[in-house]
Amino acid sequence: MAAAIILGTGLAHAEELKTAVVVPASLTNALAAQRLHAPSSEPKLTEALLQAYVARQQALKSFKHFDVQPRQELTEAVLMSYIARTRNAALDAIEAADAGSKPALDEAMLAQYVSAKFVPTEKKVKMADDERLCLTQAIYHEARGESEDGQWAVANIIINRALNKKYPSTICGVVFQNADKGKYRCQFTFACDGRSDMGTERRAWQRSMEIAEAAFAEFQRGDRPDVLPKSALFYHTTAVAPSWSRTFRRVAAIGSHVFYAPL
Repeated sequence: MAAAIILGTGLAHAEELKTAVVVPASLTNALAAQRLHAPSSEPKLTEALLQAYVARQQALKSFKHFDVQPRQELTEAVLMSYIARTRNAALDAIEAADAGSKPALDEAMLAQYVSAKFVPTEKKVKMADDERLCLTQAIYHEARGESEDGQWAVANIIINRALNKKYPSTICGVVFQNADKGKYRCQFTFACDGRSDMGTERRAWQRSMEIAEAAFAEFQRGDRPDVLPKSALFYHTTAVAPSWSRTFRRVAAIGSHVFYAPL
């Protein structure tokens, strides 16, 4: 019963709001007086105002500071003037190049390039893989028990030799130099000791591969690791004292290796 009374009261209230009329408040005497004496929003059209408008329009028509010629004919001279304002370095270089009377590339030149310098991509990839493998084998067999700097130093020696005119120009050429001359006649003992050159210690082999990958990338760019000076070309372990070491200059000692450069 109470709920019905409340609901009935709410409906009556809603009905009153719908039928209510809202009217604006009446102006006060002061506000009504101000409206009567308020100036017009638009000025009166006088002779002076008309002359000022005409003068303004004439000034706009005679304005030439932009130097615009909307109906100018599009001639070759006009186009060349725009090109001259923004010179193209590439076009200038092409224009300045002297091709001569003969073609820059002919069949004879192509044939010479193919016979002397051209290497198929597949062969290049194979050569790069072989180079990385040779470097990995050298790092593994010569320095797998050394610190990272010690392994980088061995890679440094091999790359120094490959970039030196007195040695083969490839990583594999340096690593396996004189390996065909018999046991223990090579530059690196592992290369001609009659055993497999592949590593058997997985972690050590993986680390050697990672260092070889980074070092070979530098070699491809014509750079070398900076662990040793570029003059360093020789090393031996601290377990031996070869007579040749007295004829070279000692440049570093890292781990169990001592590194030398020619005098």
